[in-house]
Amino acid sequence: MTAATTDRALVVGEALIDEVARPDGTRERHPGGSPANVALGLGRLGRSVDLLTWLGEDADGDLVREHLGRSNVNVLTGDRWAVRTPVATANLDAQGVASYSFDLEWDLPSSWDESGGGPLVVHTGSIATVLQPGGAAVERLIARSQPTSSITYDPNLRPMLMGSPADVLPVVDALVRLSDVVKVSDEDLAWLLPGVAPAEIAEQWSRSGPSLVVVTHGPDGAFASTSAGARLHVPGLRVDVVDTVGAGDSFMGGLIDGLWSVGLLGAASRQALADASPAVIQTVLERCVRIAAITVSRAGANPPLARELI
Repeated sequence: MTAATTDRALVVGEALIDEVARPDGTRERHPGGSPANVALGLGRLGRSVDLLTWLGEDADGDLVREHLGRSNVNVLTGDRWAVRTPVATANLDAQGVASYSFDLEWDLPSSWDESGGGPLVVHTGSIATVLQPGGAAVERLIARSQPTSSITYDPNLRPMLMGSPADVLPVVDALVRLSDVVKVSDEDLAWLLPGVAPAEIAEQWSRSGPSLVVVTHGPDGAFASTSAGARLHVPGLRVDVVDTVGAGDSFMGGLIDGLWSVGLLGAASRQALADASPAVIQTVLERCVRIAAITVSRAGANPPLARELI
């Protein structure tokens, strides 16, 4: 028998200040971080969500907490905190595509204020899973959570911080095996496993643990492989792109929310997720594509509210 769960999501990973440098020389600063953006998207879609992260007790940390709180994200309070709140700089090219540089440290508190049963779903990804000393703590937390919660994972790789593909691949493989749902971009896969077709990797991963592996292809939509053998493609939506910041994170939040809505999250629903029909998964993915399209149509990591999808 599994322990009781609460109807909440726990997102584990970095929250930071994004500094956006635009081609015209202007610079903007606002809260970001891939897992934090996923939590933000879930909060805006009406989900109860906790974020376990590593912030400083400083003005930037206060800015992050206030920003997330406005979208109903509960930032958990731990027994330790960062010396200073991390900063990432997104340099946008003429097409609005971002490349990143970082000034950060990453760890997890050894205890935090979460109470009650385990969350329905635990999500992690990106820098938090690789950068030490916190990366090892994240993997242990995910392994502990697996018996009671669905596990979702987005590698969201940052080569400038993570070393070589050979360094990162064992971490990714371990978390893929622990996960029920994996979302990954084609760009991540091209760096991690060059020369291997994204669809081939998705199929391999969906036979190693996850029930669902989704590969996003930017404006060309997404491909999905299920452990039951289904192969799906959802086309992209054509929109005027302002920038791509947070697009993959909003897709990931939409994926968690969509599977939640159809009752496919939680350890008790693990078999139901594995048995889900292609039609159900297709519908969920079509909504994810729409969420990502809205996000890229406006500046920054600004995912839609639930009412914008009606």
